Amino acid sequence: MALKKFRDKLKNDSTNMKKIWRDPMLLITIVFVILTLLIFILYPLFSILKESFISEHGITLSSYKSTLQNIDFQNTLRNTLLLGFIVGGLSTLIGFIFAYADSYIKTNFKKLFNIVSILPIISPPFVLALSAIMLFGQKGIISKQLLHIQNSNIYGLKGLIVVQTMTFFPVAYLLLTGLLKHIDPALEEAGRNMGASRWKTFTTITLPLMAPGIANAFLLTFIETVADFANPMVIGGNFSTLATQIYLQAIGNYDMQGGATIAVLLLLLTILLFVLEKYWIEKKSYITVTGKASRERELINEKNIVLPIDIFCLLITGIVMLFYILIPIGALFKIWGVNYSLTLDNFKYVFRLGTSALSDTTLLAAIATPITGVLAMIIAFLIVRKKFYGRSFVEFTSLLAMAVPGTVIGIGYVLAYNQKPILLTGTAAIIIISFIMRSLPVGVRSGVAALQQIDPSIEEAASDLGADTGKVFTSITLPLIKPAFFSGLVYTFVRSMTAVSAVIFLVSAKHNMLTVEIMAQVDAGRFGVAAAFSTILIVIVYIAVFIMNFALRKMGISEEE
Repeated sequence: MALKKFRDKLKNDSTNMKKIWRDPMLLITIVFVILTLLIFILYPLFSILKESFISEHGITLSSYKSTLQNIDFQNTLRNTLLLGFIVGGLSTLIGFIFAYADSYIKTNFKKLFNIVSILPIISPPFVLALSAIMLFGQKGIISKQLLHIQNSNIYGLKGLIVVQTMTFFPVAYLLLTGLLKHIDPALEEAGRNMGASRWKTFTTITLPLMAPGIANAFLLTFIETVADFANPMVIGGNFSTLATQIYLQAIGNYDMQGGATIAVLLLLLTILLFVLEKYWIEKKSYITVTGKASRERELINEKNIVLPIDIFCLLITGIVMLFYILIPIGALFKIWGVNYSLTLDNFKYVFRLGTSALSDTTLLAAIATPITGVLAMIIAFLIVRKKFYGRSFVEFTSLLAMAVPGTVIGIGYVLAYNQKPILLTGTAAIIIISFIMRSLPVGVRSGVAALQQIDPSIEEAASDLGADTGKVFTSITLPLIKPAFFSGLVYTFVRSMTAVSAVIFLVSAKHNMLTVEIMAQVDAGRFGVAAAFSTILIVIVYIAVFIMNFALRKMGISEEE
């Protein structure tokens, strides 16, 4: 029986490969995609691995031995894991409460909560850290001006917990709100009809159903936290993390092998968590909570439940909004903490000396956006609709970049493309490619999800009528998955505009990025200029998102889709 199944599989594989050989466009596309993933995702990772093992005397483990025995590294690893657990736990808790308010509670503040969930996505990753320093630093407006606290210290673990929790809880919120809305209310109503209280129903039905989703949200925020470079760099102080240590070791100490070794160890950690999230917890989430609810849920309106949740969510919302509102306000003061007279000098400085970074960032992000969108949809199409040798490789590798921290990508690109045959260091191309590879996984996942909801018989009918794969993809598949395609475009542009962890390794005298310029201003203590840069960056992103959403509405695609 087993032998027969094996023979049938070989026969099917052979048949599928013959079909591919008869379609040159499909064959070329598959080869192109595989080569792209090999060259721009796996090759940089291999370059890091090679750098960490090879020295003047050949292959050696001395770098790993010295790194693992180093007290500073051990403290950094401990710091990273501690920060990941704390921020992951807090982000998941706050995200769940926001998701519960959105899905279960009758409240008038849902739109406000949704705005808070979007803000960290469309802003530079260190904006909240900048605001925290301006509010609670040594010259902070709250710590010094209002509370008259001398030598206030927001740097270190406590500052990181605050800013990273505010940055990453929307990730948990967006994931959990989708899962909560897919729980069939009939399950909970059955418990209520049998006399269970709201709390009993929540703890015995809702929470167990959401357990895998909560674990998934925790792992995602944990990965985001340990991979985060910008916030620890801005507000970490003496509290070092693995992501910042890679940069400081490679660029600060000019020790590429040491930086590569730490990068490999961080990569092992994030990939382990990624595999756990994708292939175990994520699958369990879809088994326990699946499909659409049979009918609309009756929202909870009891004041003893609604009021505490509203107060908590409004408090968090108020804090987040305060941090973001401070950015444009801070840009209008002459010298933060010293001279609070109003001025436009910070904006004049940006437009006088920062136009190069503004134009470079916008142009390179605009170039990367359509390339990423099309490539992601092509890969999603190959994964869902075609059977060929290497399909699993394409799926895993295209999603792998989601687990690779930006600093690892950055040092990998420096090592891989600083010599022939692929000499890209210092060019705009290397920055564009890093934008594409960093944003590709979200586009692929979006495309796969969209394609799985479309009956393949529509495309098969076109093939039967003589259309080749290219014609089927452009005339049938792509129009059917327009929402996924355009959401991928929006995400790519926003992420490219606000990227910092990878591009900080890749900028050059010819091409500077806005986020790197902001970090340089923060490092120099020019908070007003940094706030002006950040304000302009957020405005550019808002305008781009507005234009894209306007175009989507004109094409009949709603923002919800």
